[in-house]
Order: sequence, then C-alpha cells, then structure tokens
Amino acid sequence: MRRVPRGVARRPAPDLDAYRAAVADLVVEVGALADPESAGARQVLLDERLREPAIAAVLDATAQGFIGARETLLLELSRHQPNPRTGLPDLTALVRSYLLSRVDVMWWRDVAPFMTDAQVDASAELVDLEWLRRRDLLRFRYQEQPASLLGRGARALGRRLLPDARPRTAGLRFRRARRELVGLLNDLGREFARSAPPGTPPLEVTALVHSAEHQHRLRRLGYAALVPSGHCLGYAVDVELAWFERFDARDALAGLLLARQRAGELNVVDEGPAWHLCLAPAARLRFATAYEAEMGR
Repeated sequence: MRRVPRGVARRPAPDLDAYRAAVADLVVEVGALADPESAGARQVLLDERLREPAIAAVLDATAQGFIGARETLLLELSRHQPNPRTGLPDLTALVRSYLLSRVDVMWWRDVAPFMTDAQVDASAELVDLEWLRRRDLLRFRYQEQPASLLGRGARALGRRLLPDARPRTAGLRFRRARRELVGLLNDLGREFARSAPPGTPPLEVTALVHSAEHQHRLRRLGYAALVPSGHCLGYAVDVELAWFERFDARDALAGLLLARQRAGELNVVDEGPAWHLCLAPAARLRFATAYEAEMGR
C-alpha cells in the first residue's frame, strides 16, 4: 500500500456513511430525469451533485481522481443500452452501482489489476477453488462456466429438467480467488447457514476475480461490467440473493451482508438478483489469518 511521505499531512478518510446517503439521494433525482429527453438536465444534475463534498471526497481518492471518475460515469451513461441479460437494466441502477463500487477502487487503488486471463491463471496470489472444494474446505458453492459446447449443452439440459435447482448464472470464468476472499466467504457461509431457515442451500457465489481482458469481453457481450472494477483487483465477489427467496432466506442473507458493511468489513452494492461485495482493507488480515487457520497452516 502507498505510504504518505514524512511531513505530508494524511487526508482524512472519506465518510462512507455520508457518501452512501448522498448517492442514494442522487439516484432518486436521476430517476426523475431518466427519459432520453432529459439527458441535458441529467448531466447538469450530475455535474452539480458529484461535486458535493461527501461524493467528491471518494471520487477524488480513487486512482482515476475526481475528473476521471466523473468522465467515466458520463461516458457509461451516454453508451448505456438497457439489456435484460445485464444486472443494470436502467440508468438509476447504473449510477448507483458505479458510484457505490468506487469505494472498492478507492480502497484498493494501489493494487495492480489482473490485466489478462493468463495473469489470473498464473498468479501465485490466487488459490484454486476446485482443489479446496474437493477437500471439503469451502462453505459456499459456485458453478463453473462451461468450457465446451458439450458442457453448455449439459448445463442447458439440466436447467430444462430442474429449472430452479440452482441460480441462473453464466458461472465462474476463473475458479480462483485470493486467500482472504476464501476466508471471508467461508465466514459468511457459516453465518448464513446459522441464520437461514433449515434446508436452505449454501451461500452461492456468481462472480469472483476477473481479468480486465475478461471484463471488456463481458462488455462486448452486453453485460454490465464496469471498468475499473474491484473484480479485476481480486477483492470483489458477487453473491446470489434473489434465488434464496424460494427458501425465505433472502432477507437473512441481505441482513448479514449489510451488518458486515456497517462493521466496516465490506462494501455492499445491491445489483438486484445478485449483490456485489468488496473486502475492506481493514478486514484483510483477519480473513487471511482465518484462511491459513482453516487450511491447518
């Protein structure tokens, strides 16, 4: 992490409660100007509201800085096309998700992103989830993205035969994760198992680490893949929420995730069917240590 040189005053950390409240207010105002004819008024609104101290402090603390973050958001809005496959079907959801996820890139601004698929596959900072799963060391589930035509056909057949057996997700492109993310997800998985009604399936992870290469691939396919992203830094994860409604467990999961955010362990972004989470730097050592303890090291 970057160190402040001697003699240089450290800027106070942005107030994240104030930031999230300001973003919530801004999203309501954007919703009133969501029609195409209001594009000019919407940009004026964003120009004014993004400069408010509570919001500007976070944007300025990202690697892009205030100007870069602002310009990226305006560009995303200008290019936005509603798509039922994406997690961001309207402008208000896009604004909310973009701004709240800037907390991720502010927290981890000094971490180099994984730029290519090959970097993800070769990184010693990541562990293989399948190796851990086969040894019963995971307290959460995931589905891999089928790598072949035969695999995609088998997935489609399974969904026709048992349409609600698992969440409808493309699956993980990379079944790899940082050790501290595994520690976090195991801890969340255990807490969810205790708080959810009996018979509820385990916590379901729908996205983990992405390379920037893969993030741009998703964008070309029409998915909502923001750049820069905590996924490319290896500290973000998406977990299924909507599917757990059938087990009366969605509210229990949402409650424990928001409680973790209030405790300063996570940044949480409600993206509809799945929620985006990012591990806070202050909690990194705790969950890295938990991982090592679970692995018997």
